[in-house]
Amino acid sequence: MTLALAIDAGLAVLVLAVATWTIAVRKTFAAVVGFVSYGLLLALVWVRLLAVDVALTEAAIGSGVTGVLLLAAAARLRPTEKGAAAEQPGAALCFVTAILSAVVSAGLAALVLLPTNPAPTLAQAAVANLPATGLGNSVTAVLLAYRAWDTLLEKVVLVLALLGVWSLAPDALWGGRPGPRYPAQRDGALVFLAQLLPPVGIVVGIYMLWVGANEPGGAFQGSTILAAMWILVVMAGLGDAPPVGRRWLRLVLVAGPMVFLAVGLSGFAIAEAFLAYPVGYAKPLIILIEVPLTLSIAATLGLLVAGPPERAE
Repeated sequence: MTLALAIDAGLAVLVLAVATWTIAVRKTFAAVVGFVSYGLLLALVWVRLLAVDVALTEAAIGSGVTGVLLLAAAARLRPTEKGAAAEQPGAALCFVTAILSAVVSAGLAALVLLPTNPAPTLAQAAVANLPATGLGNSVTAVLLAYRAWDTLLEKVVLVLALLGVWSLAPDALWGGRPGPRYPAQRDGALVFLAQLLPPVGIVVGIYMLWVGANEPGGAFQGSTILAAMWILVVMAGLGDAPPVGRRWLRLVLVAGPMVFLAVGLSGFAIAEAFLAYPVGYAKPLIILIEVPLTLSIAATLGLLVAGPPERAE
């Protein structure tokens, strides 16, 4: 057995063990920690599969932003945890769940261990048409050229999810500041990190946006890093979330999808199809879409973590 194969086998066993522990553990906080660890391990798996873009997204979203959301949810559910832990599922439900899990696991194992030859793939077609987009990263080409319609809808769904979170606020607090106001401990480690990391994180986020045209990265990865820096500053008490009723904030939230939609509609006039790019101008238009999209996604993710308005403006 080679060293690479041993690492892959150990990583697979560790992923399965952490996943099983996350499901079986009864404490909410422990389950969230297991979920975050599981996401980080999956990011390593994607790196081993040479899917660096997916690994970056998994680490940033699957473990980072989602982990913070789940930690906040666990804190809110802590008073009800004892009552929920006392409830036990019935034997019939456990049996059906075990059977369905075994069937799904067997199906996934069959797909992995008994693949078709040759395996169905569109990778060759994606690479063959890459020069027409002017991009060097095939993942960016898929997201913003070949399947741009899906990407546009994903960004709209993010805004709709934020509106759903805001709708949980009482009527009297609508338009106020989301989340609690965190006190700053001037000598604390969190404040030190909030002063040290954001300048570096902002540079890294902008770099991820720019390099995504030719290398692993892009608007989503860069915006997640920017959102994480903002969340860190707010949690350290060095800043506060803006009131959700501010017009400039709402313009930032919709700027990305609106520019995306405007470029898509202009395709009817300049390329005779929706979200079609004229020859030689695909890359500049994609960068034009990604810049405001990065700001919109960063603001949306940060406000999703902050939660519904809880304080008056």
